[in-house]
Amino acid sequence: MGYYKATDVLPPKILEILQDYIDGEYMYIPRKPENRKFWGQQTDCKKVFSERNIQIYKDYQNGMSLTQLADKYFLVEKSIQRIIRQEKQK
Repeated sequence: MGYYKATDVLPPKILEILQDYIDGEYMYIPRKPENRKFWGQQTDCKKVFSERNIQIYKDYQNGMSLTQLADKYFLVEKSIQRIIRQEKQK
């Protein structure tokens, strides 16, 4: 996320009104609801984690213990348990 200089993007009248409220401070302007992006939509993270979770479940079915899975995937055992539970439900 980058920052824009308000004097470069806002009309002077709007800038004056904003300065009445937050003179010299930072302000976050949220996206319009129709422009929001969901988690994993811009990258392939969602796909990578899904494939990893499927592999964790396969390894579990092939006899790996929770401790072994946690060590292999660098996760805590609680996360491994959650992933196994979610994959079973699919």
